[in-house]
Amino acid sequence: MFLAYYLRSKSGREMMKSLAQGSTRYNLSKQALLKSPLLLPRMPEQKAIAALLSDMDAELAALEQRLAKTRVLKQGMMQELLTGRTRLL
Repeated sequence: MFLAYYLRSKSGREMMKSLAQGSTRYNLSKQALLKSPLLLPRMPEQKAIAALLSDMDAELAALEQRLAKTRVLKQGMMQELLTGRTRLL
């Protein structure tokens, strides 16, 4: 799990790009990948980092859902006000 998060990070993508060959389509050979210096924290730290990042992903998903619901509510309120069905005093 930690490795998946690392490979999606900016530094992970840059490392993969530096190992890749090609100009239009990148090709990453198994040999290049095995020769790359990849420094990983110890397993307990990897698990802690991955758990924290997973919790953050879940929180972001919940916030995105809340934002979507708020936008729908705002749109409905605007329609009510702009059509005159609801008046402000």
